[in-house]
Amino acid sequence: MKPLKLIVIFLLSISTLTSCSSDNPNNPEIEVLNPLEVYEEVNISYGNENGQVFDLYLPANRTSATKTIILVHGGGWTSGDKLDMNPYAAYIKDQMPGYAIVNMNYRLADNNNPPYPMQINDITSVVDYLETHESYYTISDDIGFVGVSAGAHLSLLWSYGFDTNHKVNMVCSVVGPTNFTDPAYLNNTDPLLQDIIDAFGVDPSIAFLEEASPYHRVTASAPPTILFYGGQDPLIPTTQGTAMRDKLEELNVTHEFTLYPTEGHVWLGLNLLDTTLKLKAFIETHL
Repeated sequence: MKPLKLIVIFLLSISTLTSCSSDNPNNPEIEVLNPLEVYEEVNISYGNENGQVFDLYLPANRTSATKTIILVHGGGWTSGDKLDMNPYAAYIKDQMPGYAIVNMNYRLADNNNPPYPMQINDITSVVDYLETHESYYTISDDIGFVGVSAGAHLSLLWSYGFDTNHKVNMVCSVVGPTNFTDPAYLNNTDPLLQDIIDAFGVDPSIAFLEEASPYHRVTASAPPTILFYGGQDPLIPTTQGTAMRDKLEELNVTHEFTLYPTEGHVWLGLNLLDTTLKLKAFIETHL
């Protein structure tokens, strides 16, 4: 699953990533980073494995009220990289410069390591890391998620089922799977759709698939949610979006839903413009 590619018109300025080895949370000589200055660092470790790193972008003039947007890449849970989300990071820095940004990698699934709960645990580790270093970075504990494809599934699942301290103010799903017990998956005759289920192990039980499905984990206390789906997506049946929308409406959770009837798993042009403008307004309203 490949993430959306943001069009060049939005990428008006892309800052050069910088890393300062002496300015880090583990250096006892540094009490806090200067909140008046931009700070950017790549590949910050939040665990012991190679995949457990994230990039951090902190805006100038930040305060203890500065909120953080966490970006979660796609790739079918088995591939992909945070680099795929760099266009999102650049767009947010340019169009919403008051937010901190975390662009995270997570451990990739394989035959011996299913995505759930491993990748959810990685998101928890990132959130815990940010909380531990709030004072050092001069940020708040308020966060939002923007996820694409498999990353959108993880963003929804963590926000609905694992945000025990209610830190998530908003979550965005761009073509994310939401319900693995949807008949479109369970009764499929399409190898592409079967691959989605197979990613979660050999013949996973219905109970396990429900546990790993945002649709089955959402409650009335879920954060505001914005959903984008393509009507011709070969990987994500339309019902993944419409059923999630209906469940949010039933629970009276603040939400927005956009279906582009002729689009697939990726879109460009005017529909991409529509996506980015709606996402920007949603973030500024709810985060």
